[in-house]
Amino acid sequence: MGTEDAGREPQPPGARDVPEAPHVRVAPDVTEAPDTAAAPVVPEARERAAATGTTGGARVPTALLTSAMAFSMLQLFLLGALGPRLVDELDFSPTVLGLTTTIGFGTAAVLSPAGGRIVDRVGPRRALAALLLLSAAALALIGAAPGAGFLLAAVALGGLPQALANPATNKAILAAVEPARRGAVTGMKQSGVQLGAFAAGLPLAALAGWVGWRGAVWTAASAAVVTAGWALRALPPDPPARTGAPRASLVPRGAIAWLAAFSLLLGCGIASVNTYLALYGVRRLDMGAGAAGALVAVLGVAGVVGRVAWSKAARPGRAEWLPGWLAAGAVGAALLLAGAAAVGPLVWVAAVAVGVFAVSANAVSMVLVMQRAAPGRAGQDSALVSAGFFTGFALGPPLFGLLAASDRYGWGWSLVAAEFAGACGVGLVWAVRERGLARQTTGPVR
Repeated sequence: MGTEDAGREPQPPGARDVPEAPHVRVAPDVTEAPDTAAAPVVPEARERAAATGTTGGARVPTALLTSAMAFSMLQLFLLGALGPRLVDELDFSPTVLGLTTTIGFGTAAVLSPAGGRIVDRVGPRRALAALLLLSAAALALIGAAPGAGFLLAAVALGGLPQALANPATNKAILAAVEPARRGAVTGMKQSGVQLGAFAAGLPLAALAGWVGWRGAVWTAASAAVVTAGWALRALPPDPPARTGAPRASLVPRGAIAWLAAFSLLLGCGIASVNTYLALYGVRRLDMGAGAAGALVAVLGVAGVVGRVAWSKAARPGRAEWLPGWLAAGAVGAALLLAGAAAVGPLVWVAAVAVGVFAVSANAVSMVLVMQRAAPGRAGQDSALVSAGFFTGFALGPPLFGLLAASDRYGWGWSLVAAEFAGACGVGLVWAVRERGLARQTTGPVR
């Protein structure tokens, strides 16, 4: 919840945007009183207490959260960057390599609800350390893979750190970052995904040329272990793990359900662009392999800038409108990709637009989750929205691939535009619904 929600009890989804209340800051020794009208308690303070056992003090390094997001998906980026070497050495088809994306994100989508529950139960420090150690284990197993079956099993294990990533980092932000800084910190940590792609595509790929692809992957695994030690030292202690807490629903409701649906459609489109942009450049736009790879790099850099900027701008009252409008911009980006078949240079504008609008919209959705999550449920709610996003990543590329296989890229980009348009519709309908409910509300709703 945002600072405008100070002094309110958790409200039913769909009825959260009420007239602004004055911000109330809670002293460290204040506990929630039975009568919240007499003793208002800031929801963020309750979340911090639930997450860390304290009400403030420690600061979480933004670079640590950014690194955790990068490592959570590094295995998939490495498989893409090192794909030609793996296909040759392990002697499997490009189709098997494509399955790694579906298996990785499919596993993450299935495990995300349970991952969110685990984070809420054990706390962000333990969860982040586990995330990084699991990432290290998955990378180590990929580096040791003797064949395709072992490789796919290791990729499936890597779905678990993906499932923990957003819940754990969001929970850490609520636990140790002041409300005024959360948007900017969220944008920076979400940009870790693009930084992971950069690390896989440049320094680690270059290292593979020197020590072999296995050595490069094992180097990444070692770095994940070191980062896990950093997390244990830098993050505030977690309270004792909760064992008797009631089981939270695994079905998203209210605002979380809307954001999950938005993220599913957004993920379908983004994953299709990520997977096929370079191939489109080579096969339809007559670009060299290096220039086509640069397209992906441009998209990634634009995504980093967009995620930081839009997340910082996502203040309560404005944030609700951003997902829909950013998805609308993504529709234009998809149409530019289709138009590049006739006017080649448009593909560079389209790559920037996908990063600024589509990729950035995911970071804004995470800001909204933190603004609206009920106390003690930030991990679970983050996981449910992430599950929608990962499901989109698992579904989008195979659908696009059916069209790309017959060289019908124009239809493929039209499909991506339709997916982004669906996300736009979901986002704007939700924002209008929230604004209407806010106008009808005259006081706290229980």
